[in-house]
Amino acid sequence: MSSGKKIGVSLNSPVIITFTLLCFAVLVLDFVTVGWASAQFFSVYRSSLADPFTYLRMFTHVLGHSGWNHLFGNITMILVIGPLLEEKYGSAKILFVILATALVTGLANFLFFPGVRLLGASGVLFAFILLSSFTCREEGKIPVTFILVALVYIGQQLYQAFFVKDNVSNLAHLLGGGVGSALGFLMNRGNASDGEGRENKYL
Repeated sequence: MSSGKKIGVSLNSPVIITFTLLCFAVLVLDFVTVGWASAQFFSVYRSSLADPFTYLRMFTHVLGHSGWNHLFGNITMILVIGPLLEEKYGSAKILFVILATALVTGLANFLFFPGVRLLGASGVLFAFILLSSFTCREEGKIPVTFILVALVYIGQQLYQAFFVKDNVSNLAHLLGGGVGSALGFLMNRGNASDGEGRENKYL
């Protein structure tokens, strides 16, 4: 006998799903335009401050990717971590994390690496990784998970920066992790556990 219950689809994470779909759409558009779209709108590099697209690219570069492997490498983990974070913090705060990470990494690349064209969502991914380590924080204490993740993550990025020659922007990863850490601390500052499973809220 049928129980009468219908199985439906739940839009459980609108910001993460929209971000994912935009990344896929941008990559398809980039293939159709033979790289023109990413160069014009979805990567950040030193350009004239009189060009309005200079400011747009500070944010949209996180939507661009160099190919399917690059995209899948970032999006797979974002789809695993992102919905959990969006459920905890809410869509507005997760959107703010994405925009803040994009601005910080884009601005750093613009100022310090004039000959480099930066694109990709790895900065956002690493912001999410560090932010996730703050999920269960006791008041006045730094989680051991955060310390371990930070040590492994920073060590890996420094090693790759000095000993691995590739096209990966380790600075963007470090800055993304920094944004995730800072925002994780701030967003959990008045919403932490007291150590006995009770949640603290402050007026």
